[in-house]
Amino acid sequence: MSPRLKAITREEHLAFVAAQPSVSHMQVPSWGDVKPDWRAESLGWFGEDGRLVGVGLALLRPLPKLKRYLAYLPEGPVIDWSAPDLEGWLEPMLSHLKGLGAFSVRMGPPVVTRRWSAEVVKAAIAAPGARRLRDVEATTREPRAFDIAERLRRTGWRQNEPGAEDGFAAGQPRHVFQVPFAGRSLEDIHQGLNQQWRRNIKKAEKAGVKVVQGGYEDLPAFHALYVETAERDRFVPRPLGYFQRMWTSLRAEDPDRMRLYLAHHEGDVLAAATMLTVGEHVWYSYGASTGRRRDVQPNNAIQWRMMSDAHELGAKVYDFRGITDTLDEDNHLLGLLRFKVGTGGEAVEYLGEWDYPLNRVLHRALGLYMSRRR
Repeated sequence: MSPRLKAITREEHLAFVAAQPSVSHMQVPSWGDVKPDWRAESLGWFGEDGRLVGVGLALLRPLPKLKRYLAYLPEGPVIDWSAPDLEGWLEPMLSHLKGLGAFSVRMGPPVVTRRWSAEVVKAAIAAPGARRLRDVEATTREPRAFDIAERLRRTGWRQNEPGAEDGFAAGQPRHVFQVPFAGRSLEDIHQGLNQQWRRNIKKAEKAGVKVVQGGYEDLPAFHALYVETAERDRFVPRPLGYFQRMWTSLRAEDPDRMRLYLAHHEGDVLAAATMLTVGEHVWYSYGASTGRRRDVQPNNAIQWRMMSDAHELGAKVYDFRGITDTLDEDNHLLGLLRFKVGTGGEAVEYLGEWDYPLNRVLHRALGLYMSRRR
């Protein structure tokens, strides 16, 4: 018998998340408070015995002048993706969201498809013929993920590919870089860093770089560096208010949900970063740095402090979040990939984001609108 779905309270949602080893920070109730332009709905799946067996944070974005919504479950929902009756889990969700006025649903199944070791990624970057990570032979493959993808296609879900004409604006990264912590001491993790990383950490220490935890009052200093980083790396920065809202919303739910770190050197803040924690999964969320005094290696120092603190918190995974799929030397994001590869972790590919058009006309119209904005 398929699970029964209904709206649940934030308290029910949070209690279920707290009992799981790993849930995306975008699937906790407080993430809805971070996104005020979206209406948040907590969904719950219940088994035959009435026990809560799955949850999802659905974000609903209204269309101008219409009581119709985009429904988005970033890196969710949190359900049994290996269930033989997967359709029985997803169909009630579609029906419920349609009843709320959704014309299209997007979700990001938290299902890993492939992993590449740091050694494989490093060799691929050096190989003259390699163009994309997806074309490189993976270290491990997850066969069930490809079965899940096929089942989604058969039931009307469409995989959203970058650059596709239909679908919403770019969502969450499909490729990320993670450092496994499970069963490893901090010394093991340190030894897993490449020689350059270890040298830079020692250099920062000798130069007197001090990494400290900051508070709400330090967010403007972080944001100033973040804006400088955005100009240098060619992306559009979020406003300071976004990070202030993240801080108050996430920490109201759990004081350790969000932390801010700042790297000081001779009275100057050279780098800053935010860290998010849910259960045994820790994310490096946003990073920022100045072009001043890069020779004292504040970025390596701040990451090592965050990794050390994550290990102390009992993290099983330290997640560097998104990486580029390209291995092209001319791509300005390749340097960031090299930086993350130096930690000795692994590149991880998820199933990506999937769309289900409940109203094909509105879904197609939105896709055309978004493609013209890119």
